Amino acid sequence: MDLAVLPVDFPAAVSAEAAEEAGKIRIKKDKMTGVKIMTETKTVKIIADSTCDLSKELLTRYDISVLPLHILLGEQECEDGSNVTPDEIYQWSDANKTTPKTSAPSMERAMELIRPYTDAGREVICFSISGEMSTSGNVMRLAAEELGQEGLVTVIDSANLSTGIGLLVIEAAILAKEGKCAEEIASKIELLKPKVRASFVVDTLTYLYRGGRCSGLAAMAGGALKLHPKIVVEDGVMRPTKKFRGKMDKVLLSYAKEMETDLKHARPGRVFITHSGCEEATIDAVRAYLESLSVFDEIIVTRAGGVISSHCGPGTLGVLFLEK
Repeated sequence: MDLAVLPVDFPAAVSAEAAEEAGKIRIKKDKMTGVKIMTETKTVKIIADSTCDLSKELLTRYDISVLPLHILLGEQECEDGSNVTPDEIYQWSDANKTTPKTSAPSMERAMELIRPYTDAGREVICFSISGEMSTSGNVMRLAAEELGQEGLVTVIDSANLSTGIGLLVIEAAILAKEGKCAEEIASKIELLKPKVRASFVVDTLTYLYRGGRCSGLAAMAGGALKLHPKIVVEDGVMRPTKKFRGKMDKVLLSYAKEMETDLKHARPGRVFITHSGCEEATIDAVRAYLESLSVFDEIIVTRAGGVISSHCGPGTLGVLFLEK
């Protein structure tokens, strides 16, 4: 943050206190002299790793940049969201009878993404997938250290995945646009993290079981591969809960309806329907049900990216929201 006087276009009649309230400046007291110093604010930059599963439209709307994780298709290394699609991942997985390996972003790419903002004196907040699932957050921290910008970069472990991260990222972006500093934003996000309700139902257990990312699935595997378990993210890890049987279109609608009480007590801003390749009719049915509740200002449908799709497989759908 650069030291500065009030911007030249800021009305002279406005007091420093009013300017601070409007987010144009911040007033800090020098620890040595006790003199109040006005500093011109620069909007906090929000970065998320690619597992946040936000659409390009949302990334543009909220000025969010993405740091891609890597997907390994045998010897071929791909960047999530860049040079491989979820459908191509499924084709490779089915042909090779194995699940692709995924890995954290590269240090070089993280530094490349962060550097322009810190060089400009802007604070940066980076969101990562749960530390229990990836070292993405550690890469972000090391990148900030390598740049010598630990003071400007805040890394938040979302303790979540997919649009469970996305919900937090959008809230942070809104706060940044309001002129909040990184410390204020991070504090508010930490309070929101336990309020994220992230769950999904998988069409096949094969991908999650092969990937070993969901504790408790072994008991469901074997002869139970026709089950459609509800997977819940809690304390940064995935665990199976209720087991559904039957056709996925009916299963997914039942899954959504069973959350009705929680949905009616959700924060009204937005709810995500995130899927890894479901039929439009199924998605439309879940959306129509959510609309019938008259709770949410915005119902957002997103397609899961490559990393999430690699682990959950095709036909997965989740309804993700924030509780009040």
